[in-house]
Amino acid sequence: MLRLLEGKETNERKWVYPLIRKGVLYKWRSWISYAYLIFFFTGPFIRIGGQPLLLLNVIERQFVILGQVFWPQDIFLFVLATLVFIVCVVLFTIAFGRIFCGWICPQTIFMEMVFRKVEEWIEGDANKRKKLDAGPWTNEKRLKKSIKHVLFFGISFLIANTFLAYITGSENLIKIITEPISLHLVGFASIIVFTIAFYLVYTLVRELVCTVICPYGRLQEVMLDKQTLVVAYNDVRGEPRGKLSRNDNDLLNLKGDCIDCGLCVSVCPTGIDIRKGTQMECINCTACIDVCDEVMDKIHKPRRLIGFFSENGIRNNEKLSFNGRMKGYSAVIIIMMSVLCYFIFSRSDMDMTVMRSAGMLYQEQPGGYISNIYNAEVINKSNHNKVITIKAEDPSIKIKYIQAPGIINKGSGVKTMFFIMMPTSKILQPKTTIRLQLISDRQLVQTVSTNFVGPIN
Repeated sequence: MLRLLEGKETNERKWVYPLIRKGVLYKWRSWISYAYLIFFFTGPFIRIGGQPLLLLNVIERQFVILGQVFWPQDIFLFVLATLVFIVCVVLFTIAFGRIFCGWICPQTIFMEMVFRKVEEWIEGDANKRKKLDAGPWTNEKRLKKSIKHVLFFGISFLIANTFLAYITGSENLIKIITEPISLHLVGFASIIVFTIAFYLVYTLVRELVCTVICPYGRLQEVMLDKQTLVVAYNDVRGEPRGKLSRNDNDLLNLKGDCIDCGLCVSVCPTGIDIRKGTQMECINCTACIDVCDEVMDKIHKPRRLIGFFSENGIRNNEKLSFNGRMKGYSAVIIIMMSVLCYFIFSRSDMDMTVMRSAGMLYQEQPGGYISNIYNAEVINKSNHNKVITIKAEDPSIKIKYIQAPGIINKGSGVKTMFFIMMPTSKILQPKTTIRLQLISDRQLVQTVSTNFVGPIN
């Protein structure tokens, strides 16, 4: 079983054994990773106004973002938010390449900052791991592999539980954990499926997620230009590369700063050589920058032989500029974000639509009233059941229900039908605009306008 999981006995894939070097940028990545991991594992249990910080309950069609509850009726907000996100991704990639993948992407954070560290702790550094995998299956190797895979499965199980909490809610997760399995077969099965999926990803698939599966790496190829800031090798300064020798004397000056040590390749989590230029597989993790800086310090050369550069920056010594295309994208983002924020902050927990029944004439009622029939639909977008009533803003106008709305359950809607009865003395034209109020818990929630048809006095 361990032979299959390690997959080292096949010739179909070249396995990557990246060295871990803890430079300045690696420390920054570590702090960002720690913050992300704390947020990820505590997110489902944090409450804002009684609502979870983030909930994506597809089953019940309930979504909570930063304590704000969204229902299917708010689908247009998700469409708008998706468009804003896509434009932001495009702009960010044009400016900074694939740095998201190396610093913020959950796949990279879990692989490099969790599973890779566990692997190094148990099996040793890259050279020891490679030697262990190539060696025979001794008792020591079986023990190390067993411990590693048990821990990998345990971490995957923890991730799966947290991931499920973002879908079903932390309350349901606690029930799945504490109550008998027979009461939550679907939830328990989901945890097992997610656990196996995460375990296989971080045990077998690994960097292939970034280099083969993820479409973002391929999309970036069409978004990068000569002004994009990416992790790159300064070949103008580094070439021609050559091994450092004390006997070179003056000939040493004819060489570039790169001493061809190969450490930039050894630390790369996707196994590429950054000196061959910008490549789709590069996730901009900056590991090569850290290790190259260490080498430059040792040979007393300036740092950042590998660093954040644009092609124009290397060739023409140009600095990153906020060009016209980036300004255009920024303007679009600002406009779209403003519109999105307006709709989010102006949305009401309840929404009422009132329409006069089509094809129905007005009717004369006893006591000097004229009536029209109306249909209304009220949607409850809050997370609580609501008792509602509808009344006219003008106290002289009466409402007589044919079908009373009553209680509206959370996240659902109700349809109601009623007569609006207006005194004949109030009717001064064929169509009169009247305003109706939606009342919930004795509070005015919304006011809508509709037309009333009647005879002219």
